[in-house]
Amino acid sequence: MYRCPACPDAVARIGGGTDAPHLSGEVRFYQEYGTVLVVADISGMPTCGGTGFFALHIHEGGACGCEGFAQTGGHYNPKKMAHPNHAGDLPPLMRCGDRAFLAVPTDRFCVQEIIGKTVVIHDGPDDFRSQPAGNAGMKIACGVICKK
Repeated sequence: MYRCPACPDAVARIGGGTDAPHLSGEVRFYQEYGTVLVVADISGMPTCGGTGFFALHIHEGGACGCEGFAQTGGHYNPKKMAHPNHAGDLPPLMRCGDRAFLAVPTDRFCVQEIIGKTVVIHDGPDDFRSQPAGNAGMKIACGVICKK
């Protein structure tokens, strides 16, 4: 059983860029028994067009930076695996209205390894096959993962 929702080991506070200025939320990380529970709670998701699915990845970079979130770099991939087996590849967010929620366990990383990395939301779904990063579209939101 995971600890209380208010007690994550790390959190990324997500903010949207110019293409999704109202997007905000948190991605929380809970280390427990050799796995990490990743919980994303996002509001202000774009509602025009698209499939309603948005790629969610952990990226190597330690800053969101300016327009386009270029400082986030590529997907977190310490074992140099092909996509979609990067440690930072997560299941997509599915929009319902202007909100998205995801809770998924992973054993691809531990919380300590991702402190200082970034969480990125893209404007489209990850196709889970295109190299090197799944053809997920533009980066529309970002947050730096900080130890709680």
